Amino acid sequence: MMDVAARAGVSQATVSLILNGSPGAKFSDDTRRKVTSAAKEIGYRPVQRGLPQFAMTTNQIAFVVDELTSDPWMALAFEGAREFALQQGVSVSLSVCRGGKLLDEDLLREFVHQPVIGFIYGTILTRRITLRGPFQNLPTVLLNCYDGKRQLASVVPGDVEGGRKATQRLIAAGRRRIGFINGQDGIDASRDRLRGYRQALASSDITFDPDLVYNGNWEPPSGHDGTRAFLALDAPPDAIFCANDLMAIGCYEALKEAGLRIPQDVSVIGFDDREIALFMRPPLTTLVLPHFDMGAAAAEHLLDIVGGLPTRHSQIKVECELIDRASV
Repeated sequence: MMDVAARAGVSQATVSLILNGSPGAKFSDDTRRKVTSAAKEIGYRPVQRGLPQFAMTTNQIAFVVDELTSDPWMALAFEGAREFALQQGVSVSLSVCRGGKLLDEDLLREFVHQPVIGFIYGTILTRRITLRGPFQNLPTVLLNCYDGKRQLASVVPGDVEGGRKATQRLIAAGRRRIGFINGQDGIDASRDRLRGYRQALASSDITFDPDLVYNGNWEPPSGHDGTRAFLALDAPPDAIFCANDLMAIGCYEALKEAGLRIPQDVSVIGFDDREIALFMRPPLTTLVLPHFDMGAAAAEHLLDIVGGLPTRHSQIKVECELIDRASV
């Protein structure tokens, strides 16, 4: 599978999801064609995983999250992990840590009475964490988070590449003065999407202008305020990249209040592909935050570890697909 990934120029997780026909996995026809062609060229067929170390006692994964209801991301990740695991004959249980604790006493007692083969631990925000307790004693894969020492495998979104892809889409549309409304300062997603934005500008010989970066807070009002700040500049932008779709809602309102048309006067692109993006007017061009695929990749990586298969990468970054609509 590593050889197929190298030949096709994609991640190992992408190869697995495509060749196993995982439901819900979103990839372009071109990516699927590259993977299937590479597999055919080298004669690769997916292996059937066994669980030799634990199959006699349990076939359950514990999926533990720090937050479930504030955003849909961890629910989507759980669905991805559950669907992939079920294809391998493994069930997945879901638990939510209370009060910010990594593991509370009730959860510990549950794992004593219902043994698991390993853990997937997910966080609502992409961030660095430190895990203790049973996570040190059983195979564990981190989802949307990572440990600083890289001792545990992790699956995270490709935010740098996503930021670069969003900005390149605007540049390809002929835009040269691109504003960026970022999320909260100090958050991994904000840092990485900004990095991708700057990389895309540099690769197209567009000078970075700090006046065209506004630090928001992921909510619509900050998208509105950031857009108004850009429009007050002597040279306002002809495109705005919002680091999430909610801020793009505020951006839309500010542009319409100023009498500007989207995309004729100002192109707008978002990030996350929330359901509302499809119903904005015009529908919002955005990038998928791939938590379903990340959950599937985490389950696959964990089963590889449990089954004794060699794993080369300590961190898997899952591609954020561009969804092209009418705002660019």
